Amino acid sequence: MCTNFVPSARTDFLAQRLGAVTPAGRDWPAETYPGYAAPVVVRSAGGASVQLAQFGLIPPWSRDAHHARELARGTYNARSETVALKPSFRNAWAARQWALVPMECFFEPCWEDAAQQGGRATRWRIALRDGEPFAVAGLWERWTDKLSGEQADSFTLLTVNADGHPLMGRMHRPGEEKRIPVIVPPAHYADWLHASPQQAMAFMQSYPAQDMQGEPAPVLRTPKTTRPAKHPDRPAPPENLSLF
Repeated sequence: MCTNFVPSARTDFLAQRLGAVTPAGRDWPAETYPGYAAPVVVRSAGGASVQLAQFGLIPPWSRDAHHARELARGTYNARSETVALKPSFRNAWAARQWALVPMECFFEPCWEDAAQQGGRATRWRIALRDGEPFAVAGLWERWTDKLSGEQADSFTLLTVNADGHPLMGRMHRPGEEKRIPVIVPPAHYADWLHASPQQAMAFMQSYPAQDMQGEPAPVLRTPKTTRPAKHPDRPAPPENLSLF
């Protein structure tokens, strides 16, 4: 699964490759964790647009803000094998609410050297071999708080099985199923945003390992102004920019 990534704000990538304009202000963290805001590209009347959304999808049937926060803690990734059936995701899937999530890289825990690291995983940075930004397939949803009338956009990343993948198969604890976010080939960004549910399933494939690269990424020292890390293989997240 993917719980932490660096959003891409390169205007040339968003405008030229994704056909969307970066929202003014760029008010999002340098690194994204569940519950934090990030830019996503969605289908619009003009072709594509960028909107800020919370990482962790809020289903339209969420009762209130508290319920929405609780649900979003477990909806930042969606398994492609069951996404069309799961209550949290099936509305967005049926409504073709596809998203492209622009990234520079994402992070995963590698446990290969855990014995030498005191039983701790090593944080790895996963990116494309050519150093270019990329876009991961996702779903977005818009939820309205019936009490306050406030609207919140949110998203999830689609994943596929990565058992046997030369790179992603090395991530996560031994014995756990390996997963990889669905990286959309650049030539097919528009195809993804305009796909039918049946066509969307054809995108649910793992990205070729020869076009990816991974390397250990140092865990930054936690600043005194931020909360301690909850996971030993990831640095503490930046200040919470939750839409709630």
